[in-house]
Amino acid sequence: MSSEHIQGTVADGFEAVRAEFAAVAADEGGDYAAQLVAHVDGERVVDLWTGPEITADSLTGVFSSTKGAAHLVVALLVQDGVLDLDQRVSHYWPEFGAAGKAAITLRELLAHRAGVVGADGGFTAEELADDRVIAERLAPQRPYWRPGTQFGYHALVIGALTGEVVRRVTGRSIQEHYEERVRKPFELDFYLGLPEELEPRFLTTQPMLPTPEQLAQLAAGATGADSITGIAFNRNHPKAPELWDLPNIKVVRQLSPASVGGVASARGLAGMYVAATRLLDPGTAAEFAQIHSAGDDLSTRNRNAFGLGFAIVSDDYPVLGQGAFGHSGAAGSQAFADPRSGLAYGYNRRRFAFPGGAAPENVRLVSAIHQAVTAKRG
Repeated sequence: MSSEHIQGTVADGFEAVRAEFAAVAADEGGDYAAQLVAHVDGERVVDLWTGPEITADSLTGVFSSTKGAAHLVVALLVQDGVLDLDQRVSHYWPEFGAAGKAAITLRELLAHRAGVVGADGGFTAEELADDRVIAERLAPQRPYWRPGTQFGYHALVIGALTGEVVRRVTGRSIQEHYEERVRKPFELDFYLGLPEELEPRFLTTQPMLPTPEQLAQLAAGATGADSITGIAFNRNHPKAPELWDLPNIKVVRQLSPASVGGVASARGLAGMYVAATRLLDPGTAAEFAQIHSAGDDLSTRNRNAFGLGFAIVSDDYPVLGQGAFGHSGAAGSQAFADPRSGLAYGYNRRRFAFPGGAAPENVRLVSAIHQAVTAKRG
């Protein structure tokens, strides 16, 4: 695909980003639809989109990129002194202390070290949509490893767990705090709970179409439904929805579970991290971006690195500075702030990317943008 098929604008000095985006689109094929946005020091320098049906204003499910918005709320409450990272979760939420979980701290929970990655028996689609239901199911659940000794991605439940702490302390949900403190003041196209009037702008997520080689790769790495991986990704429920289909279920978009239910454009993803750098003081941002868990992830069975609620994105993109924080989403989205370079980045795509998580093309796009930033600063 030539650069003529790429819509939108770039600032002077970022022309190579447009060319790289066009190259990605050509490699991905004719049904590729995506958005790419970047800000430097709060100024939007890249605003691009391409593909069938998609526009700059299109909204799609962003899966786990939602966790960045949810945990910005937690970071703000820690900054306000409302929450204490080293306080026991059971202090705020007594029922959570059952089955060997009494000593788990909020810090350990945010770092994916609690071991409560799912529930015996799994969840229906309707249950996954409702953070209150997830929290109620997980309060009596025995952890799947001894808390604090290992880490594993709490993919579908971390927002419900941290959200219940927020609700117990403040009487309000993460989604309500986010709307009032982040989305509305900054007029972000990133919603935790999609308003009915915006439904016409929503594009369904298209399923992944793996090649025969990729199917063989998936089969070779397959794990059982009742393994830690199976439980973490809800394969242990007989009627579990396909992961790629979650945002296509209207109740998920409406209730917006804080782990995976957000709906956004790339403008909204990048804009949320501009907001984060303005709302968080440097000390809070540094603490939440500090590595707390790194290495072999018991849930994903590959390498991961986490701070507090956020992913350590420099682990995937070494060109970024220490202290960069953000989160990717299963369909391929990626969003982050890199305070050292002043970069805020948002990428969104409609078709679920193989094998899930940050789409591989983010490596190329992040590198192109970072090179342009570096060149502009001389």
